[in-house]
Amino acid sequence: MHHGSSHQGWRTIGGKRNYYRSKWEANYARYLEAFKEKKQIHDWEHEPKTFWFEKIKRGVRSYLPDFRVWTTKDTHYYVEVKGYWDARSRTKVKRFRKYYPQETLVLRDALWFKENTKNIRLLIKDWE
Repeated sequence: MHHGSSHQGWRTIGGKRNYYRSKWEANYARYLEAFKEKKQIHDWEHEPKTFWFEKIKRGVRSYLPDFRVWTTKDTHYYVEVKGYWDARSRTKVKRFRKYYPQETLVLRDALWFKENTKNIRLLIKDWE
C-alpha cells in the first residue's frame, strides 16, 4: 500500500504500457525515460523480475523490484519506489540484499521525491 500516492492504473510511458501502483512509480518511469532520451541510461523496465528467497519458509518469500535500470547494455541496478515503509517492505529489501548481494538496489522514498520533484517537473512533461 502506497500511502499518499495512490493513482494506480495503466499508463504508457516511453512507448511501454505498464500498470503502475502509484503516481510516484509512474513519475519515476517518466524520469527514467527522460534519462534514456538523453542517452544517460541505456534502458529501463518496470517490475522486470521476481526474486525468490528459497530458504525462507514463512513470511516474505519473494520480492519484485519496481524497476530495473540498464546503465549500459550489460550493467543494471534495481530501484524500489516507496512512499511509505511498512515492516513487510523493509523485510523484503533486507532479504533481497542478503540473498542477492551481487545486485544493487536503490531506494526512492518520500524524501527523494520531496527534494527532487521541483527540478524534475521542469524537465518532464506529464509529471503527475
